[in-house]
Amino acid sequence: MNIENTKAQMRKGILEFCILSILKEKDCYTSEILDELKQVKLVVVEGTVYPLLTRLKNDDFLGYRWEESTSGPPRKYYCLTEKGDLFLQELAKTWDELSKAVNQITIKTTNDE
Repeated sequence: MNIENTKAQMRKGILEFCILSILKEKDCYTSEILDELKQVKLVVVEGTVYPLLTRLKNDDFLGYRWEESTSGPPRKYYCLTEKGDLFLQELAKTWDELSKAVNQITIKTTNDE
């Protein structure tokens, strides 16, 4: 079994939740989202994030606006919609339940050794 593949799958599973959480705090363009993910060691490539942002936008969880940039072409800033905020709240509840369950199992297993 390839541990790197398993780690990548675990990260991919929470990426949507993390991106929505970033956008709850402030509107961002893609490079800012990638920078925030990298700062917390959730390193992803643009090729992963762009399709995810498009899907979230198509599901009406995100909106966007174009802003002129002084250092290049206009930037597409993504923002959380009301529907996206409700979806994020549900994901947060699910994450809380999952993390508590996983912690109980992993702590129990560690203590049993």
